[in-house]
Amino acid sequence: MNTMGRNFRITTFGESHGAAVGVVVDGCPAGLPLQESDIQPLLDRRKPGTSPLTSTRREEDRIEILSGVFEGRTTGAPVAMMVRNEEKRSQDYDALREIFRPGHADFTYQVKYGIRDHRGGGRSSGRETIGRVAAGALAMKYLSGKGITIAGKIVEVHGRSDPREIEDAILAAKMAGDSVGGIAEIVGRGCPAGLGDPIFGKLDAAIAGAMMGIGAVKGVEIGDGFAVAGRFGSENNDPIRKDGFASNHAGGILGGISSGQDIVVRIAIKPTPTIGKTQHTVDIHGNEREIAIEGRHDPCILPRILPVAEAMLALVLIDALLEQEGYPH
Repeated sequence: MNTMGRNFRITTFGESHGAAVGVVVDGCPAGLPLQESDIQPLLDRRKPGTSPLTSTRREEDRIEILSGVFEGRTTGAPVAMMVRNEEKRSQDYDALREIFRPGHADFTYQVKYGIRDHRGGGRSSGRETIGRVAAGALAMKYLSGKGITIAGKIVEVHGRSDPREIEDAILAAKMAGDSVGGIAEIVGRGCPAGLGDPIFGKLDAAIAGAMMGIGAVKGVEIGDGFAVAGRFGSENNDPIRKDGFASNHAGGILGGISSGQDIVVRIAIKPTPTIGKTQHTVDIHGNEREIAIEGRHDPCILPRILPVAEAMLALVLIDALLEQEGYPH
């Protein structure tokens, strides 16, 4: 499943240590002003090597638009976008060719396909999300013209919510050869009421599926999420008045359909599985091994995952919006 979307369809391609990664977007409305500078800012937020809190891999991640744009506007044809992989250092992974890294998809890819690209995780690498972010930036360009904006923030890291304590927790994990996870929140504002289809096409189900499609995500909440389990209905219902809703416990979605309020999504991010501490594992022959992974990795993926999560929400919303507008498939 390398493709998502019904009306605004994206197919990502490429591996972490291949020649390039990217995306083909089919179904983008024609006439939308588009250039590389519309895409690059979101990619710059995602790229590694920007601070001591992220991986030291240095990639410029410069976007190239290959098709679907003529004289600065989309034509309605597929929009292909690509980022070349430059600082790969694939030799760093030679020792891992026959070893399954705990917490990674190495074992499951090997079982499913009988072959895997051990260099940085190949297709299962977080670098695959570059295509999603590029497509999400294109989606946001269209959504902004409809008055819809999307923004994410870090809620907590390793149980800490103060920005200075968050930074300290990440740096401490990095010094210890370990990693930490946390919670991020993504909010869509200006979304009209009526998006989403009841029963099996619910907007919140699509959002949850999109967020769980991000490799590091292990939990999703819409609105107040799990907190609602401890409330009375009288506490959790959002009263409706002539000037609108009095609260937003539902996170902007009722019955799988947008209510016109802010769409609020929170995601739980696991600690980065690549760590320097010694771990127990097995190799492809079934022999028990110990592994301590050297190299460049994120001690906490939250700072770089925000633009990915924002992109995924944008992709779901543009797909639902085009469906509601009767956009031709």
